[in-house]
Amino acid sequence: MMKTPSRQWPTDKVTALRLGQRLVAEVRASGPGRRALVEIRPDVTEADTEARDQGWKRADQARTFTLRHWDYDADRLDGFDYDLGAVLVKAATATGEPELAAILETWHLDPDQFVYPWQTDDPA
Repeated sequence: MMKTPSRQWPTDKVTALRLGQRLVAEVRASGPGRRALVEIRPDVTEADTEARDQGWKRADQARTFTLRHWDYDADRLDGFDYDLGAVLVKAATATGEPELAAILETWHLDPDQFVYPWQTDDPA
């Protein structure tokens, strides 16, 4: 299971990541009127596409992940133009779960902060 030195991923979340499901955490924004989110997006491979076409999801413990920290204009999150005024604060790519854990530690994020996108105001 994915671990940071202090925390272990909840089983449902590590399973979601291994199956290719995005997770999102709301973090401190740059200032008033702003909202910030960090997404972990598992990269989709040809094998994932083939599995989807066959009607199932493929688990992969060696998956690559893209992390992005976005800072948004809070008033635009609910609208079509949520990306206007959005700022990409930082981004990283993690090859495998250990590297993902290391990036999260560097970014001072805990696995418990991450939830499914529909449980947040994530506009993506």
